[in-house]
Amino acid sequence: MTIQTFKREIAASARAYDKFIICLEKTPEDFEASLSSLMAKAIKAYETRGAGMRHGIALDKEVTIILSQSDEARPLCGIYFNLHSPYQKSAPPKPVKPLVEKSPKAEN
Repeated sequence: MTIQTFKREIAASARAYDKFIICLEKTPEDFEASLSSLMAKAIKAYETRGAGMRHGIALDKEVTIILSQSDEARPLCGIYFNLHSPYQKSAPPKPVKPLVEKSPKAEN
């Protein structure tokens, strides 16, 4: 199994990336290079998976590739875009109130 095994899926995701995805960090050429690297990692993860495991997964900030065991010799391939906004700010942590132990009132 090689990267070329999944050239159809890679080509389809590259077309979708170029047409629909806005990414400030990767050009379409960088995206295709990233896909090749991730696919190689997913294949290695799939081929070296442990007993009872059915998937090989590789991901980066923008893309997740999953190879899943199927009834055929060729595994199923899913390429997913991890949608996020670089402009979304994280919510500040809520302040934590100190825990004050209540002491029993002394009886007079």
